[in-house]
Amino acid sequence: MTTFCIWCCEPTHLPIPAKKPGTMRSSLTLVGTLWAFLSLVTAVASSASYFLPYWLFGSQLGKPVSFSTFRRCNYPVRGEGQSLIMVEECGRYASFSAIPSLAWQMCTVVTGAGCALLLLVALAAVLGCCMEELISRMMGRCMGAAQFVGGLLISSGCALYPLGWNSPEIMQTCGNISNQFQLGTCQLGWAYYCAGGGAAAAMLICTWLSCFAGRNPKPVMLVESIMKNTNSYTMEFDHCLKP
Repeated sequence: MTTFCIWCCEPTHLPIPAKKPGTMRSSLTLVGTLWAFLSLVTAVASSASYFLPYWLFGSQLGKPVSFSTFRRCNYPVRGEGQSLIMVEECGRYASFSAIPSLAWQMCTVVTGAGCALLLLVALAAVLGCCMEELISRMMGRCMGAAQFVGGLLISSGCALYPLGWNSPEIMQTCGNISNQFQLGTCQLGWAYYCAGGGAAAAMLICTWLSCFAGRNPKPVMLVESIMKNTNSYTMEFDHCLKP
């Protein structure tokens, strides 16, 4: 009888409740689902604007020219007879040091870091929609803080961008009258506003929604799970000891 009880009480032989097949539970609340959607939208909008060369519009040699921080569309080259001709194509600068000004170099690094942070948080938020216990209440708030930092970095990049308008390359495009925070004949493009709007939405809306995104804190859920398992083992052990 003793041998039988020891065998039946081994944890490997205890019945394990089977999970229902095909069920998928989110670790986010209803507000958290909205937060995940807005996080993805703001991250994609800011990142796409960062890579598109439509932050600044001007003209040179009768051709439209546009810039971002590290890319531009349409640029002059020396042709036959030392004359300048416009090459109508978009591309990035040959090297980091070839970016027209120090302010734009700083803007490139700061904005890129902010976009990467927003994309990372957005990916985790989307995964939280289909994975149980991935994002707790505390984890959601930490991710909201990361979104605030990412939005702050992108906003800082947008603030640094006008400091580079006094470079010779920009002055040639803006009528040789541009200066810091003075565009001359140029104008800001839609990508600049899109990046700034995405950063503002991430800092204000997404950060606030993240406070209510996760479900119960993970430590509480872990304790509840341990207590349930302990009670189950205790009941099985008592059943084995009964004559």
